[in-house]
This record gives sequence, C-alpha cells and structure tokens, in this order.
Amino acid sequence: MELTYLRTFREVARRQSFTRAAEELGYAQSSVTMQMQKLEREYGVALFERYGRQLRLTPPGEALLKLAVQMLELYDESKEAIGKQLDGAVTIGTIDSLAAYYLPPYLQQLRSRHPGIGIQMMPDSESNLVTKLKEGEYDLALLLDRKPADPALRCITIREEPLVLVAPPGHPLTQGSAAESLPIADLSGCELIVSEGSCLYRSTFEKVLREHHVAYRIGFELGSLEAIKHCVMNGLGIALLPQIAVEEELKRGSLAAIPFEHPDLKFHLQLLLHPKKWMSQMLLTLIGLMTGEEAEQVHERLNRMDAASS
Repeated sequence: MELTYLRTFREVARRQSFTRAAEELGYAQSSVTMQMQKLEREYGVALFERYGRQLRLTPPGEALLKLAVQMLELYDESKEAIGKQLDGAVTIGTIDSLAAYYLPPYLQQLRSRHPGIGIQMMPDSESNLVTKLKEGEYDLALLLDRKPADPALRCITIREEPLVLVAPPGHPLTQGSAAESLPIADLSGCELIVSEGSCLYRSTFEKVLREHHVAYRIGFELGSLEAIKHCVMNGLGIALLPQIAVEEELKRGSLAAIPFEHPDLKFHLQLLLHPKKWMSQMLLTLIGLMTGEEAEQVHERLNRMDAASS
C-alpha cells in the first residue's frame, strides 16, 4: 500500500469531500475515488459513509485516520532525519572538456552547500561512460552527443554545447565573414589535430568530411585538450573543439575561430542517470545546480521521466 493513499485519505477526511480533496491535491476526482476504493479493499472495511451530500468517516475510518496521521508524521520525520545525513560521496564520469571547463564551478557550489561531501570526477571515453554508468560505477555521467546516448538511461539535456573549428590567428580560413559559414569544400587539404579516436565529435566531424569528399590529413592525435590547443597555436593544424574549452584563448586572440557550421555538428550537453539510481539529496542538488532547478523540481522531473518510460 502506498503512503500516497494515506495522504489522500487524510485530505478527504479533512475536507469531508472527494471533490475538494482532489482540488487541493491536484488530482482528478476519479483518481481520489480509485485510491479510496483500493484503501477500503486493503483493510476490508468501509471507511466513509454518506448522509445526503455529507461525507463522514465510519468508526473504522476514524481509527485509521489517527493511525494514518501518526504514520505520515513519522515518515516525514524520517525523511528530515535522513536528509540531514549529507556526508557521503558522489562519483561523476565525464569527458575531458567537461571535467576541465564545465564542472568545476558546480562542484565548488556543491561543496559549499555540503562541506562533508567527497567528490570523484573520472574523465573517460563516451562509450565507457555509458557502460560504467549502467554497471553502477558512476552516480551520473556527463557527455556531449547529438541524441540521447542510451534509451535505457535517464537523459537530461542541459543545453546545446557549440563546437568551434579553431586555427592560429591569421590563418587563411579565419578571414571569411563571421556571419557566413565557410563552404565545407574550403576545408579540403586541411591538417587536423584531433583527440583520441573514441571522441564522438571527432568521429562525427571526420564522417561529415568524408561524406562531402573533403580530403584531410590527421597531423597529430593527442589525448590532452591543452596539448591540442598549443599545437594549433603553433601553426601545426586546425582542430574542432567544444567552445567552452577555447573561450579564453579566443578572447585573448591566441586562437581564432574558423566560421564553419554544419547541422550534423550540433551537440548537446547531456546528463545521464541509471533509472534505478537512488537519488540522494546532494545528487539532486548537484543536478539542480546544472539545470537551474531546485532539488524538489529535479525529483519531480525524474519521476515524470520514469512515468513516461513505463
């Protein structure tokens, strides 16, 4: 039996009306009726009786109301007591660019709210992130993708994360109008500096180039974003990187943006959760910081997602 039924029962008893209880709780009246019917079947007695338009509790209903109030108060006390146990740890799997340039401010805010928390941030490849999240190694995962990474996982799209094709200042490809996208054919013969082969936006970019028969060469394959940026600065090639990873260099003028866009290179920052993951208060708080919601709103959103997928 769900506590929800006891909460509805308490409200019906207070309001002495199914209709007014439904309005107060935000349910359809049929839902309130169904819950009370199930409650009566559970206890095997009638809990309400009608005298004309008046609704009253039966003696068993009066007895249940006293116990229901105690049970609900005890449940609320337990939530408050357990919710105060904030020490713990959260393990986050993510890709390098998000670990370095996106997550730190949110982790600082989380630490300021929950000083006793332990945080593990594990940079990993996109494929490993999904696998390890399913296996319970990570509490949540953050990555960049064009579509939900796995339908078996909860997926919250936080925002579109722009990708920028960068070159050293003065590079011929940076001389076009920023308002007009460079024709993809103009990239022919370019030398790319890329991250490891498992990087999703790298593989997507290469696929786009091949589909348009644009010849290119991999000059360097590097595992460090900082190394990629410095190679570009030194004129060793061009690179496609998340905008958050190159914002400071673009502002300083040590890198320049090539005015190039393609619809297949529209990526979104996605937050992934296992559907059976227990959501601690600090985990809800962290997600809320990233989505701009309160922890209660995050919990409600996840409940709606679960209901829609069931």
